[in-house]
Amino acid sequence: MATVAKNPFSRHINVAVAVIKREDGKVLFAERPAGKACAGEWEFPGGKIEAGESARQALDREIREELAISITEARPWITLSHSYPHASVLLRFFIVSGWTGHEHGEEGQRLSWQNLSELTISPLLAANGPVIRALLLPDTYAISCAGEIGEEEFLRRLPVAIGNGLQLLQIREKSLSKSQLRRLIDQMLPITMSAGVRILINSSMPAEQQKRFSGLHLTSKHLMQLDHRPDFKLVAASCHNRQELEYAIKLRLDFVVLSPVLKTASHPEAIPMGISGMSKIIAECPIPVYALGGMTHDQLTEIQSHGAHGIAMMRNVWK
Repeated sequence: MATVAKNPFSRHINVAVAVIKREDGKVLFAERPAGKACAGEWEFPGGKIEAGESARQALDREIREELAISITEARPWITLSHSYPHASVLLRFFIVSGWTGHEHGEEGQRLSWQNLSELTISPLLAANGPVIRALLLPDTYAISCAGEIGEEEFLRRLPVAIGNGLQLLQIREKSLSKSQLRRLIDQMLPITMSAGVRILINSSMPAEQQKRFSGLHLTSKHLMQLDHRPDFKLVAASCHNRQELEYAIKLRLDFVVLSPVLKTASHPEAIPMGISGMSKIIAECPIPVYALGGMTHDQLTEIQSHGAHGIAMMRNVWK
């Protein structure tokens, strides 16, 4: 299991890895050349971090040497450890969105631009499975607020949000009665299912409603009470500190929401950790993290530059 490494340089070969992403969403893979370990398997390009190099410096050098392109825009993402028969590696991933030059396999390796939801290459390096699943998560995680704005208004805004790119939604309606929640879900599902929106229901919602979904979002209290991952296809959790984050990693959850990053209207008494505080908590994290608390669409780029996967929003996503 991937863990948050406390002193990775003493235990693993450190590797900088590039997820090179085009504007059309396709990602670049490289086939490991003959003569190297795992030859013939497909991977995200990258290479070993040399002594005295930062991960970003190694990334720039390796991509220039392997692909003949120069990176102009990259942001830190997740960090995964993996053990192969020949070595244990710590993979420091970066999302690369800007470069100059035209990619070419300088070591004779084949290259392929791939749609992550419809891969046509195989076999993949073993470490890449969880990476691909994480990359399929969108930048924004929406949280429902029908109890606040009214069921009718929420159902009116839902198709608008989907038209604006909504792909991932948590149902969290603590103020609704069981009958109100059932009615809301009955009306929501035809809209979200036809659009392919993935839904997680909050663990505080009634059990009979949880059974209708393949995704579960754990409250931090419920997270810390568990000793194994719940039997749902997609499982996330709310976290407020490093201890909760590490427990979510231990249970092999798919992603977490960390809050409050900035001051939030729903919990005005809570002391925000700030963006720099968030960055420290999620350092070396092997699973995607969404920042919650005072988030707006305009803050996405800054939040991602500090290592978060994206932002979670309850009110601003429905405006």
